[in-house]
Amino acid sequence: MKDTQPSSAPVIEARDLNLTFETADGPIHALRDVNLTVGRGDFVSFIGPSGCGKTTFLRVIADLEQPSSGEIEVNGMTPDAARRARAYGYVFQAAGLYPWRTIAGNVKLPLEIMGYSRAEQEKRVAQVLELVELSGFEKKFPWQLSGGMQQRASIARALAFDAELLLMDEPFGALDEIVRDRLNEELLRLWARTQKTICFVTHSIPEAVYLSTRIVVMSPRPGRITDVIESPLPRERPLDIRDTPEFIEVAHRVREGLREGHGDD
Repeated sequence: MKDTQPSSAPVIEARDLNLTFETADGPIHALRDVNLTVGRGDFVSFIGPSGCGKTTFLRVIADLEQPSSGEIEVNGMTPDAARRARAYGYVFQAAGLYPWRTIAGNVKLPLEIMGYSRAEQEKRVAQVLELVELSGFEKKFPWQLSGGMQQRASIARALAFDAELLLMDEPFGALDEIVRDRLNEELLRLWARTQKTICFVTHSIPEAVYLSTRIVVMSPRPGRITDVIESPLPRERPLDIRDTPEFIEVAHRVREGLREGHGDD
């Protein structure tokens, strides 16, 4: 499929990307002929059925998986070089906070590893905790926070070293709908304030449509891109935009793309 090129400078470029896992039961074709360009400042959501390669593609970007063939660049570098340059932050499905560290201690962990001075660590921790509305919770431990607050702390940790690219793998999937809605709103505000490029994996059609400038629809395994949908919605989006005809039309196109992808099996 031909990729729709965004107007901004590319942060991610994948060309004819394939990934096959060799297992005892035979090869598993996780990704097939993926071509995609993600522009600077884009919010791109990946949606598709379980096992379609959404998370695998994020892991290829992060140099956690190696493609079998094809090419991918992150900020004009190989994923390995981008990882070494700390060009991205990664937010996983679970917050992954260390229970013996305070919230501030968890957020500053990558800064400690990267050798930032103590003063710079304190400054950055304060800045990102304010960004995610967790100021005042620095000395709390993860078990003292709700699930939504823990995820916000995880996002703060990924933002602490100011990487331009944020990779998010279903960060709100385990949360109830009310908390998820609030965090969706907060994430959009955070994106507007930081101008980061975000790649976001989700199973939720409303979440993908609400958050994204572009929605990448993927087929069942082997994961292929069946549609790239440019959102016509304004960047400032109250939750009630989900009731508008424009929102419903985009959601319908995503749903149809998912159905067509299943029909290609």
